[in-house]
Amino acid sequence: MAFEHLRHKPPRTLARPRGLLVVCAPLRSNVNLSRIVRAASCCGLDRIVCTGQAKLDRKIARDGADAIAVEVHRTLSPVLQRLREEGYRLVGLEQTTESQSLHAYEFRRRTALVIGNERTGLTPDLLRLLDDVVEIPVWGLPYSYNVATAAAMALYEYCRQFPDG
Repeated sequence: MAFEHLRHKPPRTLARPRGLLVVCAPLRSNVNLSRIVRAASCCGLDRIVCTGQAKLDRKIARDGADAIAVEVHRTLSPVLQRLREEGYRLVGLEQTTESQSLHAYEFRRRTALVIGNERTGLTPDLLRLLDDVVEIPVWGLPYSYNVATAAAMALYEYCRQFPDG
């Protein structure tokens, strides 16, 4: 029996809004930010928080540029403090001596995933504000994944744990 495969299924609907929010430290590349927005949109997020000189490349972000509200703030610390007050668990994506493997980490539904700068990562003062830090294991060189790739992996893991929102 042959199956006819049709490309492009309609988007899945979520039972409830995602409890996940992506928060980006100032990024060096608007290409990376645009890729993160596109991945976040694919995961059903409706809001992303950025700091610094955030600007989207609409050709890269594609439909995500219209589907996600992008908030831009000057600095990250006050944003993180406000999100904690709103009940978000602050989870950094960074390699540290105390970080947990993304493979074993159990996200809480209401999570702010904090993404660091491509070169400098999350600074020590920002790391002190976080509840948890997760890392993606690397088995070769370079020592870490591109920031947009790593963000997409973490977004996907959250969605795997909470497939309905």
